[in-house]
Amino acid sequence: MLVELKLSLIKAIRQSREKHGLSQIDLAQRMGSSQSRVAKIEAGDPSVSLDLIVRALIATGASRRDLQRVLAAKDLVAA
Repeated sequence: MLVELKLSLIKAIRQSREKHGLSQIDLAQRMGSSQSRVAKIEAGDPSVSLDLIVRALIATGASRRDLQRVLAAKDLVAA
């Protein structure tokens, strides 16, 4: 379930970043990080923490409601 959560958040990051017209460099600057770290986030690198993934999503300009939608996705409900 954690893997599915991370994948859903990562997908939301890329969608939100592109929706807001941000490059990976732009997002990195907003996060106080590097472009290579953003690339690792979007690639699903296992070294990236859940905390950093959520921070990246928020830095894209995603709203609290957007975050709630990702967390409440049907696919994440435990069977």
